[in-house]
Amino acid sequence: MSDDDHHFESKADAGASKTFPQQAGTIRKNAYLVIKTRPCKVVEVSTSKTGKHGHAKCHFVAIDIFTGKKLEDIVPSSHNCDVPEVVRTDYQLIDISEDGFVSLLTENGDTKDDLRLPTDEQLLTQIMDGFKDGKDLVVTVMTAMGEEQICALKDVGPKN
Repeated sequence: MSDDDHHFESKADAGASKTFPQQAGTIRKNAYLVIKTRPCKVVEVSTSKTGKHGHAKCHFVAIDIFTGKKLEDIVPSSHNCDVPEVVRTDYQLIDISEDGFVSLLTENGDTKDDLRLPTDEQLLTQIMDGFKDGKDLVVTVMTAMGEEQICALKDVGPKN
């Protein structure tokens, strides 16, 4: 059997490319962090002194960037944590369907139709009211670890 006969195919996605390692002691407030497999924004960091067993520990309090849930984690400061790759993209809002999906215009002129309206009541109201009033709206979509959600709105003005 030659070396050419071996074919390895990965069926599982460990999400490795969606995150990168960063030493826990270097993560600060407002940074992103993965806690319990969820992408989160750090709202509080406290570091304990080194104890008799060695490591100083970092206590992270963070908010899930998609669900808004508060999560906590304690990690030795010398260990690595997963940091999610968070990307924000602006799209022009074209249409809102009756089942709650939005139609967005991408930079290259294609449409993106696989996103739902946000669950945040205030943002949802702003989008619906602006759309009803015929305004030109640009939504910001946050993407991390294979999930995406509308997280902000810019009012560009009335439609021409």
